[in-house]
Amino acid sequence: MSDYVKASPHFFNIVKVAFAVALLCLLFFAFFVQAPLQGPADIGRVPNPSKSAWFLMWTQELVSYSNAMIYLILGLGLVFLLLPWLPISRPADKAQWLPADQRTVNLLALLSFCGIVLLTVIAMYFRGENWSFVFGF
Repeated sequence: MSDYVKASPHFFNIVKVAFAVALLCLLFFAFFVQAPLQGPADIGRVPNPSKSAWFLMWTQELVSYSNAMIYLILGLGLVFLLLPWLPISRPADKAQWLPADQRTVNLLALLSFCGIVLLTVIAMYFRGENWSFVFGF
């Protein structure tokens, strides 16, 4: 047991409270905010542009630049699958946010997150008819 990082029971109480607050906020917004859904699909009126779901828009935006970008998405998925084992370092003595020996992995995760958010915003708000780039909302 000496190889494990010790955790205080107070930490788990904080996690429980944070979970309860997040759940209550989610339920509040689910009850009072309408989902931006469109009507049933109609083959006679296809929207232009046809956009994927919000959580996949970044992939649609990336692939719109080149079909070869799918390999970048697959490679990024593989890297994130292997993320728990990158980089191979010594066992942790104590819990620490953003340790220096994990800087490369932390930077990769942060840059990936920022890139995905940026591509999603571009696809959602700056794409017009025939997937052309437009300014404005």
